[in-house]
Formats: sequence, structure tokens, C-alpha cells
Amino acid sequence: MTVMAERPTTSGTESQTFEELLESLDELVVPDGFKAEIIKGNIVVSPWSKGYYTLVMRMVCGQLEPHLPDGHVIERAPNLFVFPGAERAFGPDIYAADTTALATVSNHLDGEALSFVAELTSSSTRDDDLTDKVETYAKAGIPVYLILDMQEEQASVLWTPSAKGYESRCTRPFGEKLPIPAPFDCLLDTAGFKAPAS
Repeated sequence: MTVMAERPTTSGTESQTFEELLESLDELVVPDGFKAEIIKGNIVVSPWSKGYYTLVMRMVCGQLEPHLPDGHVIERAPNLFVFPGAERAFGPDIYAADTTALATVSNHLDGEALSFVAELTSSSTRDDDLTDKVETYAKAGIPVYLILDMQEEQASVLWTPSAKGYESRCTRPFGEKLPIPAPFDCLLDTAGFKAPAS
């Protein structure tokens, strides 16, 4: 398998089943500074985030943590959540999940245990964050999906998941407060989410 850096997809995986892709993903040696996911039947290797993305992720976690559903934790750890019905496996930038989903020795975590996911877009992942992940997260019944569009400097929250996608959406430019719906029911202050000057 080859690893490519920009919109990178490993080659030679197109004919593999989802289970075989998961096995290949487990065996893949991912270079430092990259993460790997299964998207649209391929193993996709993407560069890790820019430095200030970490500050944004910490702000999101800090604001949402007091509003978590009972028994849930919010993390930005690189964990792989699998969605067998959609044949996808994603490592969300931020997620909230029932702690029981994390009580395992497996590195393939149950995507249906998620109560919240957030993705910070980059030039190489933006298209998937805005399309394939929206569809997969909605079909899995994840109550809230937050998209921080770092290129357009705006935040979108999607909720009311269904088999057809998310039925509700609210978008605000960075700097404004964004209402985060149930099960969180809070406001997310997006001040400080913009890229630093240099």
C-alpha cells in the first residue's frame, strides 16, 4: 500500500470487504503526523491538524463538558469508531460517547455509542466532512454533529438525525454563539476559533 499526503487514499483497497479494510487499517503503519480512516471503501490517510486546531478543540470540549449526558465523556483522542452498516470507520476530531463504549481492549469502537461528533475541516478532508460523514453520522443516529469549517470560518450544528440525513441545521460565523441542541442544550461561543494572524 502507498500513502499519499494530499487527499491521500491508499491504493489497492478498492476490492476489499469492510472487514478486510479494518484488518488492513490495523496493519497499516501510518507516518507520524497522519491519521487513517475508512471512507467510501478506501483507507484514507490525512495529515494531523494545524496547531491552533488543538486550541479550538480544547475550547469546544471545555464548553460542552458541563452539559454532557450522564455517563458520557468528551474527548479529542484519536479513536476509531466503526459504522459496519455504512462500511465506514472514522476518527472524529472531537466526540462524546457513553463510557461503556470505551471499556474495551478493541481499537474499533461502536459508532452508535456516540452522542456528539465534531470535525474541523481541512483542505484535504473538507469534502468528506461536509458530505459522507454527514450521511453516515445521521444514519447512525448520532444526535449532534458539529462542523467547524475552518476554511469558511463558520460553525454549523446538525441535529435530528434520520435515514435521509440531518433534518435540522444552524450555521453561524466564527465569533458568534451557536446553539447546541439536546442532549446538550447550551450555547457554544465560537470566539477565538479563527486562524491566528501568522
